Amino acid sequence: MAGLESKSFDAPDDVRPFAAKGGAQVVRIADSSVLKGTFEPGWRWSEHVRPIVGGDSCQSPHFLYVLSGRMHIVMNDGSEAEAAPNDVVHIDPGHDAWTVGDEPCVVVDFGASPTYATAQH
Repeated sequence: MAGLESKSFDAPDDVRPFAAKGGAQVVRIADSSVLKGTFEPGWRWSEHVRPIVGGDSCQSPHFLYVLSGRMHIVMNDGSEAEAAPNDVVHIDPGHDAWTVGDEPCVVVDFGASPTYATAQH
């Protein structure tokens, strides 16, 4: 099938846990990685991913489509926004983020670094 490739998050190429507060399913397709992230209530990048990757803030870019839940994002320069269902959000490197409320935030990320949430990041 030249020019056609299909994959499912039901059979991901990789699974990356976020220190017991969710995780990401990763499919590699068309020379890219697409992540489906589930961020449980109480998840925060600085608490649940930083111990895996190190650094002061998330250095991965993101291009998210939010399926459910809410996420608050704060950039290193102090600008901030909240993402909600059906939002499309672009985030440059240099940020922290956390789940808002009691519902998991589920996103599809078309722009994350291929090594997001790994020690190689």
